Amino acid sequence: MKAQCIRCVRKTPGAVVLLLAAALLAACTADAESSPKLSPAAAGELSLPRIPWEGGPEYWSRFANASAGGWTDPGFFPVVAWHNGISSDAEVQYDKALGINTYIGMPPETQFSLFEDNQVFWIGDRLNESFDPQSPNWAGTFLDDEVDGRFSPQDGVRQLEARARQAPAGTFNLANFTQMVISTDLPAAEAENLVNGPTDVVSMDMYWYTVPHCSQEPYRSPYLVDISRPACRTASSYGRAVQALRMRDAADDSLQQIWHFVENLNGGPAEGTYSGYVEPGEVQGAVMSAVINEARGILYFNQSFSGDCQTSNVFRTSQMEPDFCGRGQVEAVREVNTRIHALAPVINTQSYEYSFGAGLDTMLKTHDGHAYVFAMVEGGTEPGERTFTLPEGTALGEVEVLFEDRVLAAEADGSFTDSFEQEYSYHLYRVPLDG
Repeated sequence: MKAQCIRCVRKTPGAVVLLLAAALLAACTADAESSPKLSPAAAGELSLPRIPWEGGPEYWSRFANASAGGWTDPGFFPVVAWHNGISSDAEVQYDKALGINTYIGMPPETQFSLFEDNQVFWIGDRLNESFDPQSPNWAGTFLDDEVDGRFSPQDGVRQLEARARQAPAGTFNLANFTQMVISTDLPAAEAENLVNGPTDVVSMDMYWYTVPHCSQEPYRSPYLVDISRPACRTASSYGRAVQALRMRDAADDSLQQIWHFVENLNGGPAEGTYSGYVEPGEVQGAVMSAVINEARGILYFNQSFSGDCQTSNVFRTSQMEPDFCGRGQVEAVREVNTRIHALAPVINTQSYEYSFGAGLDTMLKTHDGHAYVFAMVEGGTEPGERTFTLPEGTALGEVEVLFEDRVLAAEADGSFTDSFEQEYSYHLYRVPLDG
C-alpha cells in the first residue's frame, strides 16, 4: 500500500482487483513480515494476507431496508447523486443510465414512488407523506453534512446523536465530514469521536482538483496521510483522503463503510474560491483512486456554483441541454460508473495485501478463477512506464487489460510492463489463477 498502513487496518469490498499498493509504509511492511505463515490457498484464492474490512456486501444484512432492497447482492455498488432533483420516471432512468442508483438531497415535493418504480434508493429524511420509512427503497438516513466544520467537536457529536435518535428503524446512518477530520489540526481524539459516532457509513468531501488549497502559498499538508504539493491536485489525493478517513474509523477497532465524494464539475462554493473545472479524465481518476483505496461507495457533488459553467444540477442539465458545457464530464461519469458496476462482484470481495512494485497504487482481488488488479501511479510520481510483478499463484502468460482491448505478456519471473500517460490514468488487469 503506499505511504501508509491504512490498508493494514481496514476493510475492502471488491470490484475487479484494483491494484492497491505502491510503496507500502515501513510499518505495513513490518506488519506483513510479522504475520503468521499462511496455509495453502483455497481454490480460487492466493496465499497472501487479506486486508481487514467491514464485511463487504454482508455488512448491509444488519439493516432491514437495505438488505430487503438488495444491497447484500455482490453485484451492488452504491453510486450517489448529491442534490439531484427527480420529477419523472424519465429523469430517473437517465440518471440510472449514468450509473446513479442512490440519491441524497431532494425538494420536499418529490414523490417516493419515483424511487420504488425505478428501483433506486433514498438516503435522507421523510420529505412528505408519500415517503415510506419501511420501504426497501429508503435505505439510509443522512444524519448531517460537515458537522466538523459547523460545530465544535463535542457539539458535532451531539448533533449526530440527536439526529440518529430520530432515524427510522431499518435504515443505516450516514454522515459526511470535511477534510478537518483527517487533519492533524483537529486533535485526534476529537476527530475519532466524530467519525466513530452513531454512524454506519461515513464520507468526506475535499475537492482536490478544483479548490484553492493545492495552490496556496505557503503550502501545507496537515493530513494524517501526507499529501505533498506535487501530489495535491491529482487523483491520488482522493485515495489518500480515503486512507486517512479509514485510519480515523479504525481507532475504535470497529470498521464501518467508507464512501467518498468526487466533484463532477466544480467543488467551489463561490466565485472567490473558484479554481477551475475538473477534466473528464480527472473525474475518472479521482473515482478510481478512491475505489482502489477501499472506498465502498462514491458520491458525486452535483452542483457547480462558480465560473462560466454553473448549474444547481449537473446531471439534469446534461439531460435537458444538448450543448451543456459539462457534457464531457458527465460522459466520463457514465463510463467510470459503468465499469464499476460491471466489476462490482470483484470489488465486493476482500482485498489482498500485496505490493506490485515501486511507483504504483494498486488493489488486488480474486474472483471466479482470476486475479484482478486496479492500478494507478503513486501520487507525486511522474506518469509513464511501470513494471508489475505478479504474485505467486497467478498463471504466467497473458495479462488482459480490461475495457481497452489489449493483452500484455508476463515474463517468466511474473513481471510485465505498462504505461500510464497521465497522473489520473488507470488500468484494470485480469490474470488467470494457477490450476
